Amino acid sequence: MSVIKVEHISKHFGNLKAVDDLSFEVQAGQVFGFLGQNGSGKSTTIRMLLSLIHPSSGRIEIFGQSIEKNREAILEQVGAIIERPDLYPYLSAKEHLQLFAKVRKQQISTNAIDETLVKVGLAHRSKDKVQTFSLGMKQRLGIAIALVHNPSLIILDEPTNGLDPQGIADIRQLIKQLAQEEGKTVFVSSHLLSEIEQVAHQILIIHQGKKMVEGVTRELLDPEKRIVQIKTMDDAGALQVIVAGSFSNYLLPRKEGIFLKIPTYEIPLLTESLIKAEVSLLGIETKNSLEDYFLQITSNA
Repeated sequence: MSVIKVEHISKHFGNLKAVDDLSFEVQAGQVFGFLGQNGSGKSTTIRMLLSLIHPSSGRIEIFGQSIEKNREAILEQVGAIIERPDLYPYLSAKEHLQLFAKVRKQQISTNAIDETLVKVGLAHRSKDKVQTFSLGMKQRLGIAIALVHNPSLIILDEPTNGLDPQGIADIRQLIKQLAQEEGKTVFVSSHLLSEIEQVAHQILIIHQGKKMVEGVTRELLDPEKRIVQIKTMDDAGALQVIVAGSFSNYLLPRKEGIFLKIPTYEIPLLTESLIKAEVSLLGIETKNSLEDYFLQITSNA
């Protein structure tokens, strides 16, 4: 079942096209990784999902309903954190959650508030004023606010901002728990590609407001294929060998360097062909991380 369905949305700010004809779907129970460089349109898209701004064109459905027509009913089932959360320095962590519950007019028990603070690692600081919190602790509290009303859909924009390595690992585990154990749908935007690689079922990469690629993480990062960078003293000669042989279909477009996405078993054959052609090889470097894939997708866009 589609929890989020986005159809051909665009957003213009004057002459700037921040989002350009973007479509995608997020299925129930998924962790959906939303990736893009700064200025790619990620935050603009998230603000449209939350009806904070309206698309210039296109349609957004959440839980099978139009966000434009059913905003209040939909947002009751959504928890979100966008960049840095807005917090009150003279309130404690627990008071923030209590205040949020009153604003939402929802019956949220004291036990639910305490459990949420435990989830995000703030139980020991629940009575402390936010003005004494580090940036990372404020980020945890923002996530707690997004979770306290037990939403079905959680939208997190850069949820690990300001966290140390242990905090990042804790949030990663929390995202996994929300999806795997509690059946939540998690839409997460992050610049930490290695973290998305570890938690996301599905990945969407956008660049300059346009969708570049979307797919299942394990298929995009197929261990049977590798992104290979060929380093030589004669790139023109190496390209002649690649284009003339059976490796031309694996060649990836790049502004600089020679890159191929090639089955692992063919890498020795490629090396042998280059050596036979007397191409001066400096090295063959294999890559297969999400960061490598992301850079390959966006570098020529």
